[in-house]
Amino acid sequence: MSIGFMGIQFGFALQNANTSRIFSTLGANPDEIPILWVAAPLTGLLVQPIIGYMSDRTWHARWGRRRPFFFAGAILATIALIAMPQSSVLWMAGAILWIMDASINVSMEPFRAFVGDMLPKEQRTTGFSVQTFFIGVGAMIASGLPSILDYFGVQNTAPEGIVPDTVRWSFYIGAFAYFICILWTILKTEEYPPEDMELFQREKDEMNFMHGVKETINGLFNMPKVMKQLAVVQFFSWFALFCMWIFMTNAVTANIFGTTDTKSEIYNDGANFVGICFLVYNGVSMVFALFLPTLAKKFGRKLTHLLCLTAGGLGLISIMFITSKEALLPSFIGIGLAWSSILAMPYAMLSGSLPANKMGYYMGVFNFFIVIPQVIASLGLQKFMNFMQLEPIHIVTLGGVFMILGGLLTLRVEDND
Repeated sequence: MSIGFMGIQFGFALQNANTSRIFSTLGANPDEIPILWVAAPLTGLLVQPIIGYMSDRTWHARWGRRRPFFFAGAILATIALIAMPQSSVLWMAGAILWIMDASINVSMEPFRAFVGDMLPKEQRTTGFSVQTFFIGVGAMIASGLPSILDYFGVQNTAPEGIVPDTVRWSFYIGAFAYFICILWTILKTEEYPPEDMELFQREKDEMNFMHGVKETINGLFNMPKVMKQLAVVQFFSWFALFCMWIFMTNAVTANIFGTTDTKSEIYNDGANFVGICFLVYNGVSMVFALFLPTLAKKFGRKLTHLLCLTAGGLGLISIMFITSKEALLPSFIGIGLAWSSILAMPYAMLSGSLPANKMGYYMGVFNFFIVIPQVIASLGLQKFMNFMQLEPIHIVTLGGVFMILGGLLTLRVEDND
């Protein structure tokens, strides 16, 4: 089961670490990059809850409930990952990002529910932590691929408007890893059938697209209390992450490597080093995930999440004051602690408050609060930057403040299974 998470994270990590680099290579200015990200989250607002709703009402004797969606998403995401580095103009890269993000979500959304399906409540904190470990493995490898390929002699620079070979081959390798890992999970994992097949069949007979849309809208206004409390935490912590993913490459290349020339060797070395920084935070996340269940048991899930988000926020804020690339790495250790907890603690707290027959649907609605901050970041940060005359490094710092605020709001959550 966890191998599939590792494969999906190959796609997400490549997207998060390299998309802004690709946009810049194709001629986008720093303040234009946020709007290029917007199509993907807007699609996610619909894809995630609808896929969750449909997977709750799917059952096939051979394929099970969630696995058909794993497979469909894997095929589409693999194609998009191969196509992304071949983009020759900005609109093409933006369109492929939209398809890629939607496709990854088709695979990813049912995986969240899959953990809830397969594990009893007392094991879910451990289950989501193990999931975080494998996410860290996949993301760590994917984030470091451009630098690894550069080390082995693959060309790291390219003419204006051409994506470097290190990035191009990283996406090809990621596409292969994504598909193989998902296929392994599909072939090696068995799912439990619905406990009440007659009730399940009645719910399945009601299933259609418009009913799913209606249920999704109703779900936003009828969320369990714990979900409402966690939604605010998710909003602030994921807004911080999007500030990092969208602007980190431009912040580091401009403030530490001293260049904005995307054709230069210095810029591409700086962009590769951002990948190394992302490798560090994913590596820390991977290792720390092994200790999360113990910490959560000792200090409680709320306090554990607060401390981790605070460490991540301080890590993001500290980048504002750093002048050498080596000094960046400790900042990303704090970000890694936050990332590890973000991938595990909210879902562990939430799953205990959800009915089993609507696990996928509610996980989809919950993911609105991952997508909504990305939409706001994509639509609003460009105007905010221009109005306040800010640079990318200032937005990364703002993300750190938001992450700490999300940690403080965790204290409001009623964490009861």
